[in-house]
Amino acid sequence: MRSVAVIGAGKIGAVVSGLLARSGDYQVTALDRSAAALESLPCEAAIVRRRLDIADPLALDRALAGQFAVLSAAPYHLTLAVAQAARRAGAHYLDLTEDVAATRAITALAAGAQTAFVPQCGLAPGFVSIVAADLALHFDELHDVRLRVGALPRYPSNALNYNLTWSTDGVINEYCEPCDAIVDGELRQSRALEECESFALDGVAYEAFNTSGGLGTLCETLAGRARNVNYRTIRYPGHAAIMKALLNDLRLRDRRDLLKDILEHAVPATLQDVVIVFVTVSGLKNGQLVQETYANRIYAREVGDRMLSAIQITTASSLCAVLDLLAEGAIAQKGLVRQEEIDLAAFLANRFGRAYAGAGAQPSHMEHAA
Repeated sequence: MRSVAVIGAGKIGAVVSGLLARSGDYQVTALDRSAAALESLPCEAAIVRRRLDIADPLALDRALAGQFAVLSAAPYHLTLAVAQAARRAGAHYLDLTEDVAATRAITALAAGAQTAFVPQCGLAPGFVSIVAADLALHFDELHDVRLRVGALPRYPSNALNYNLTWSTDGVINEYCEPCDAIVDGELRQSRALEECESFALDGVAYEAFNTSGGLGTLCETLAGRARNVNYRTIRYPGHAAIMKALLNDLRLRDRRDLLKDILEHAVPATLQDVVIVFVTVSGLKNGQLVQETYANRIYAREVGDRMLSAIQITTASSLCAVLDLLAEGAIAQKGLVRQEEIDLAAFLANRFGRAYAGAGAQPSHMEHAA
């Protein structure tokens, strides 16, 4: 049984701890400064609860000593501190961050490391890059790689057409920070909430717009190979316009704590959500212009004795699957590991990765001439 530390006992960290503990292969030490969060963790013998201020480097070093791996489900602004502690402890490191600056710092930290550093192991960034990289392998010449992902309430009932399903800090961050892309073969950065597009999937109308971090390191990987690469978050129509008014016209991008307080007191959370993954790649194959598409819906469902949202299931399962692949030696054991280096078939065959193809998931894979 391998010992792992899970940093954070919130919406995702609690699910990660439960999944790993129930697998029978991991002894989990869950670390959080909130006693209430630790108390709410699943009652599993393989989970040790430890109250800890992650901002205290000496206490964190002591807690990580002897761990096989450190899994960070902490807020994005603590990501680098946790990664640095993992390196000092000689442990493998995995996280869920979408923050571009934090990932760049971890990339530098991973240089020369004797353990693996695997950032962005969630849904987007994370699984969506694994899918896109797999589709890209099918082409002789890449043209366009488009990634679209959304975690949406199944029953929207407010003007935002949105409910809180995961980290409010994370949502605000991806709505404010610059967005990586490849445009006409050149690496670019664009503004979040821009380039809004409309589309329908199985008769339901959606919009999608730029948000930060969803591509992970995919732009760097596909630079020089793809003509266009972009990532956009899926929402119901009208959401982007309201968020632009709040962030730009009311200047709440400069008062993020206030915006977080408003959202958490005015927008209800929900477990009744659906995650949509929609990845389209086009290019030349045997001299013919071809497009391939991966489309999937994952719904909230019961896991064990708990009702979990779709975003909890997809994010936590992805992190756990990558940990399994690391423990099995199926991915590199030291230095930086990019999500797009992970084999899609191996991921989906994994006991945790099967959440993307199991009960509550409706996947499809399509190919047609463009």
